[in-house]
Parts: sequence; C-alpha cells; structure tokens
Amino acid sequence: MAAEFPSHDGPFSIGAENGNPAGIGFWALVAEDFRSHNRAPLSQGFWALFWHRFGNWRMGQPRAVRLLATPLYLMMFKLTEWICGIHLPYPVRVGRRVRLEHFGGMILVPRAIGDGCTIRQNTTMGVKHADDRDAKPIIGRGVDIGAGAVILGAVTVGDGARVGANAVVLTDVPPGATAVGVPARVIRTPLAKASA
Repeated sequence: MAAEFPSHDGPFSIGAENGNPAGIGFWALVAEDFRSHNRAPLSQGFWALFWHRFGNWRMGQPRAVRLLATPLYLMMFKLTEWICGIHLPYPVRVGRRVRLEHFGGMILVPRAIGDGCTIRQNTTMGVKHADDRDAKPIIGRGVDIGAGAVILGAVTVGDGARVGANAVVLTDVPPGATAVGVPARVIRTPLAKASA
C-alpha cells in the first residue's frame, strides 16, 4: 500500500514501505509514465521513473522477493544515474503523470513531487544545509520547473506554480504563482502581477 503525500511536519520517509501512488498497480503506473513521456521507449526520464517505481514496488513484496529485487534495483539505480544523469532515490514520493523533460544533471531529492509536474534538465532539489537532512522541498501538483532551477530547504512550491529557468528557490512559492531569479522572487500570482 502506498504512503500518503508527506508534509513538512510529518515523518520523513526512509523508504521502509512502498511509496508509489495509491490506487494504481505497478504496471498500470509504468504504462502511465510511458504515456507521459510520449511513448518514447528510450526516454531517460521514463527509465529514471521506472526504476524509482520498481524500488518502491519491491518494498511492498515478501522478504524473499525483496532480497532478489534489491540488488537489481541498486544496480539499475546507479546505472540510471550514470547513463541518464538523473538521481531520483526511491524514498522520494513521486505522484502520477510526472514528466522528466530532457535529461542530465537532475538531482531530485525533495520530500515529494506531486501529480502532473514537469521537471527539466539540470534541476536540483534537496537540503539547504547538510546538518538538516530532513529539510527538503515539497513540490505540489502541476508544477512546471524550468531548466537549471534549484529548490532547497523546507519550502513548498504550491499547486500549479511555475519556477523559471535557473531560479534559486529558498522560500515558499504560492499556488499558481511564478517565481524567477536568484534568489527567486514571486513575479506573478494567480490574481495579480507584482511589479518587477
């Protein structure tokens, strides 16, 4: 059974259970990921998600299956890093219909990525300070993240938000807002435009 979408005040996932989205089986989830990547069998984003989903699936299996599946997962996870340039460990909660556009330079270690997100190349998500390993971002549903974006610390990027290319997000981005710059600032909210 899949775990709930995490919050900043909830427990941090250590990957002890199947973290795939609830209500959909492994192969149906893989098929959905394949469609989300334009049915391109050589899409690096699809393969990174496949091994991520597999890593989670194995955690819901009997111990004997896990013992066989874990070495395969670890080998393919590392191979995916080397070939595709995408680091996406299985404890990260990843929603449905997530699209990893292009490839290369992706370090994706937030607490969670919501349904329907698009993430482009050279994106980094994770901790701001090495001494606070639980302070990781939460990416809401339908978020569009530009190439080279960096999202660090215990921030929330709200549903439907946009993060511009090369933006460095260190504070929350409201739902539906657009954030750009270094450090990122909100230049547009759903109701009104802020002055630049």
